[in-house]
Amino acid sequence: MDKIIEFTKQFFDIKFWKFILVGIVNTLVGNGLQFVFFNFCSMNEWSSSAIGYIIGSVVSYFLNKYFTFKNSEKGWKPVLKFALNIAICYTIAYGIAIPVVKWLCNANSWTMFGWSVETFAGNFSMLVGACLFVAFNYIGQRFFAFKEKEQ
Repeated sequence: MDKIIEFTKQFFDIKFWKFILVGIVNTLVGNGLQFVFFNFCSMNEWSSSAIGYIIGSVVSYFLNKYFTFKNSEKGWKPVLKFALNIAICYTIAYGIAIPVVKWLCNANSWTMFGWSVETFAGNFSMLVGACLFVAFNYIGQRFFAFKEKEQ
């Protein structure tokens, strides 16, 4: 039981709360753009979310590298590890969210806000994908992309 408590304390330390703060900024930028692209530029869920995540990821990289994890690693290695983490987390999160939410919405005719089922499903799938992405991304950044070196 002590190991579980210790792991919980380490997992939800100050880095976690900084990651949440950076995530709020990143969400305003990346997710804000993806909903603009989807709803006002007639782009599909994959295109609008990909562009939003690319732009948001640039913001996230610098804020998390220097503010959250205070990573001093130089060169291309941390950039490549970060990009790989983002790509994997994005693919898993949206690979689950888009087909599952679209299927559920279409099968049950779910809609809100006067939207068509398809428009509601697109917006809702991007919201669910964003939530899944946050969870996967924190784990990937903390334990892979910006993992602290053993001393």
